[in-house]
Amino acid sequence: MSIELLLDPATEAAVRAEWDALAAHGMSSLAHHTSASNRPHVTLLVRTDLAHFDAHALLERSSFPVTLSAPLLFGAGERRVLARSIVPSAELLDTHSAVHAAAGLGDDAPHTAPGEWTPHVTLARRLRVVDFVAALELVGGEIHGRAVGLRLWNPETATVTDLATFT
Repeated sequence: MSIELLLDPATEAAVRAEWDALAAHGMSSLAHHTSASNRPHVTLLVRTDLAHFDAHALLERSSFPVTLSAPLLFGAGERRVLARSIVPSAELLDTHSAVHAAAGLGDDAPHTAPGEWTPHVTLARRLRVVDFVAALELVGGEIHGRAVGLRLWNPETATVTDLATFT
């Protein structure tokens, strides 16, 4: 299960345009994942169980600016995850911390744990390393947007639940 930070519609559209550009050039892209739950987001927390997650403390949060910045690769081997890095801001780091506090202690996935988290928005999950240079030409400059809410993703049921909309 995961808690995900949602982006404003214009920022989502900009990321989807990058997904589409990668797909149009025959590269791996999240554009190929057509589930209704698939939308650009920043994963804040991943755990096997979030039954005790208390979203009440997160309901009064305000939207805040986010900057999608340089592309980066995660993983090893011939295929990697292509993502946009997110510039860490005080608001982003505070939200990450608040989500972890609302969840209490648990079995955090290392890539989302405090002190180990690399905030990002995924563009492709299995990009061939040989396509990386060409992919960089399809990914534009910085994207300036806003964080507007939180949702819970449950992979067992393939469902999302809105947790908070930021004012």
